[in-house]
Amino acid sequence: MSTTEEKDQFTGLILLTGIDKPGITATLFETLAPFSLIVLDIEQVVIRERLILTLLIACNPAHSEAIDTDLEDLAKTLDFDIATSFSSAAISSIAAKTGLVHAVLLSPKLLPSAVAKVAQTISELGGNIESISRTASYPVTAIEFVISNADQKELKSSLAAVAIEQGVDIAVQPGGLMRHARKLVLLDVDSTLIQQEVIELLASKAGVNAEVVKITDAAMRGELDFEQSLIARVALLTGLPESAISQVQSEIVLTPGARTLIRTLQRLGHTVCVVSGGFHNVIDPLLKELSITHYRANTLEIAGGKLTGKVIGPIIDRAAKAQALKDFAAIEKINIDQTIAIGDGANDLDMIAMAGLGIAFNAKPAVKAAADSSVSAPYLDSVLYLLGIGREEIEEADSHS
Repeated sequence: MSTTEEKDQFTGLILLTGIDKPGITATLFETLAPFSLIVLDIEQVVIRERLILTLLIACNPAHSEAIDTDLEDLAKTLDFDIATSFSSAAISSIAAKTGLVHAVLLSPKLLPSAVAKVAQTISELGGNIESISRTASYPVTAIEFVISNADQKELKSSLAAVAIEQGVDIAVQPGGLMRHARKLVLLDVDSTLIQQEVIELLASKAGVNAEVVKITDAAMRGELDFEQSLIARVALLTGLPESAISQVQSEIVLTPGARTLIRTLQRLGHTVCVVSGGFHNVIDPLLKELSITHYRANTLEIAGGKLTGKVIGPIIDRAAKAQALKDFAAIEKINIDQTIAIGDGANDLDMIAMAGLGIAFNAKPAVKAAADSSVSAPYLDSVLYLLGIGREEIEEADSHS
């Protein structure tokens, strides 16, 4: 289109609202079809049973009055509200937004005050909300904001404070094509992939649960060196019959949403890996059942059908977990920026810091403070919403499997 032609064009904004029923969109465009106009932008949503459709067009200014008249007649026919606004803005002024940032807000009970604070913070930083959409309504509500003109690091820092103040979870990520790139997701096991701490289950069989829990809690708070704490806890298991391992395996309970998270990520071509300060002896069968091929954990030494109170080989500690993330990413040829690490304790801090997106899952305060984002609801599949994967998409995929 030439510059002269652009000057002769009006832009018209059409807003249509009413109770949704089949054929509304088709009827609107059939009404507009006889006119010489160009569709510039369109967005349509249905909330409950109410349709909201916005349409931006370019048209000859001489046609605006006739378009208005036909749309007034259409509004009466459909029993809809239709509003129009025409201006002399040039088509060339309507440009695609770049450098967009996505902020996902999670809460099991989303209050207006939280949304208001998020919007206010975005505005104060000079950002503009381009769109807002709901990606999940249960077991948590997930709302995604697409934001322009905002510095990602500044926004992430400011919204982290909002999350703490409002008691919600917020994740900030860059937009663009790479948001949909293949990911590597590394999961901690104890109190993340599963609901229990494996060593505590073993300790219960050995009658030393209280002693082990005390050491575990101190280690997860970062008050004890993990390697020393593990050695001390495993020593308390000396003499425990090997048969206790199979008993513990039968007691393991996956975190709600764990299977959905793993299944969905694998369907989409992402790689799910596991690293644990727990034990191969216990978790290997579960990981094979979940089709997880990359995993690292400690190994309990067994002699004469009993635990010796020692571990075999290097201990999987905080540094080893970060190394596992790096190694698995190299094996899968995935850039470290496209990795996600999920954990709950101090032992997970290094891998959370190294990953492109570090997520604290029902974590200790120190881990929440260090992570890019946190999930406070006890549903592991909530992580999918942070990645822009909606609940309806997940359920549709499950229904067709």
